[in-house]
Amino acid sequence: MKAEPVLPGFERKFADLVVDEVEASGAFAGYASVFGVVDLGKDVVEPGAFAKSLRRRKASGIRMLYQHDAAQPIGVWTEIREDRRGLFVRGRLTLGVQRAAEVLALLRSGALDGLSIGFKAVRTRRDTAGGIRHIVEADLWEISVVTFPMQPSARVETVKARRRKQSADDETGVRQLTRAIRHAISIINPKGRSL
Repeated sequence: MKAEPVLPGFERKFADLVVDEVEASGAFAGYASVFGVVDLGKDVVEPGAFAKSLRRRKASGIRMLYQHDAAQPIGVWTEIREDRRGLFVRGRLTLGVQRAAEVLALLRSGALDGLSIGFKAVRTRRDTAGGIRHIVEADLWEISVVTFPMQPSARVETVKARRRKQSADDETGVRQLTRAIRHAISIINPKGRSL
């Protein structure tokens, strides 16, 4: 069952995640959004897009959810900040919550490895030639651990001491997955509106 948006105009942006390490305690860090990269929804998040929202809400005001489901909080964000690359996040799963313990096991095994931001677009501009929407300012509400990130390259690089090496097969698989996701989006959303 798909979780419904909490607010009118609330959007979900499946974005880049590179988790450096998932500790046994449930702590991890990575990127929930990468600046300047066109995703499968034809959106680009611009540097500074989250600055105002982060000043107002701080990390403690942004929820950590599972698959954008407001009924499934799984932990807390201890640090959220913009850097030159994108939206860096550090958080901790609450292991006393059954779903969080499951998410930890899935992250450590490599079965789950994506993040997605839930936000309300405050200011955007559209590149009419390419049809790209530039998100200039976003009101960030939550960041979810998800199965399918909007950017196909969003993957966990290392879990504990095990480092994942990318192979030619991985690249082929990513290209195939990218085509499949684009096709699915075109069927679900034929007019190209943001999901």
